[in-house]
Amino acid sequence: MLPSLTIIDDFLADPWAARRAALALDYAPPGERGNYPGRDSTSALPMDGINSTVSRHLGLELQAAPNTEHGHCRITRKTDKGRSGVHIDPAYYSGILYLSRPEECARTGAGGTDFFRHKRTGLERVPANGAELAATGYDTLDALISDVVNKDTTLPGKWERVMRVPMRFNRLVLFSPWQFHTSAPGFGTGDEDARLVMLLFFARAGR
Repeated sequence: MLPSLTIIDDFLADPWAARRAALALDYAPPGERGNYPGRDSTSALPMDGINSTVSRHLGLELQAAPNTEHGHCRITRKTDKGRSGVHIDPAYYSGILYLSRPEECARTGAGGTDFFRHKRTGLERVPANGAELAATGYDTLDALISDVVNKDTTLPGKWERVMRVPMRFNRLVLFSPWQFHTSAPGFGTGDEDARLVMLLFFARAGR
C-alpha cells in the first residue's frame, strides 16, 4: 500500500529551469479549465523522467492517469476564486510540485496543501474497501461522494483542517487522492509572484 503522504524536498536538479519553462507555457483564461482557483496551462510541462523518478521513490510503477491534467501547471493569484473547494482526485495517486519562488513560499500561510476532516461524518478520506464503506452507513461510494464531497465542497464550516503541508520551492508532495484536500489560498498579483505548481495525477502502469 502506498503511503498516504510523502514529501520530497529538493526534488529537481534544476528547479529554476522548470519554473521558467512553467511560466512560458500558455494558460487558459480564468475559469475555463476546471473548478479550481487560477489558470491551468493548456499543455503539460515538458519534463522527462518524472513518472519513472516518482515510481522509484514509491517502489511501484506509475504512469500518467488518463483524462487528467497530469504534468500541467497552475497559476493562482490572491484574487482568484474557484467553483469547488475540498475535493478528491480521479487518480490512483496524486502529486504537487511547488515552483513558487522561495520568498513567496516563506510568506505565512502561503499556498501549501490542506487536508480535512468532514465534521458530520468524521471522515478524512473516501473509504478504501467495502468494510470501511459499510461502517459509514452509505450503500455506495457514489452516494458517499455525492453527500459528503459534492454537497459540502464549498462550505468551510462543514470541514475541519487537520493538516497543512507548507509550500517550499522545489518540494514535491505525493499523497492519496482519496483524502479530502484542497490548495491553500493563492497569493500575488502577477504570474511571477503568484502560486505556481505542477499537477501530477498517476495511474498504476499496465492497469
